Amino acid sequence: QVQLVESGGGLVQPGGSLRLSCTASGSSASIYSMAWYRQAPGKERELVASIIRAGYTNYSDYVKGRFTISRDNAKNTVYLQMSSLQPEDTGLYYCSGRIFGATRPNYWGQGTQVTVSS
Repeated sequence: QVQLVESGGGLVQPGGSLRLSCTASGSSASIYSMAWYRQAPGKERELVASIIRAGYTNYSDYVKGRFTISRDNAKNTVYLQMSSLQPEDTGLYYCSGRIFGATRPNYWGQGTQVTVSS
């Protein structure tokens, strides 16, 4: 089993930055891809960014150029550096892990709240 624990959320003003972290424990060597999702109030959970073990990344259109996902395989940790934050970036951010061959995440963290407001 794998446990994912996120940290780094908080309140930030528009235009500000935050860095989220997600550390995997347990059978984390089985994880091929890690990703960040977010869920705004009243909306469905949506993919923000993903990264595979080799380092290739993928971003949703609304965060390209503002967010950067990275991964430290030695620390079993994935990061999401968020810049130029806007109120519409507000939501509960979840870390996920997917094993090779799976079509959807196998593991989820508990989520960390990001609020962008003046």
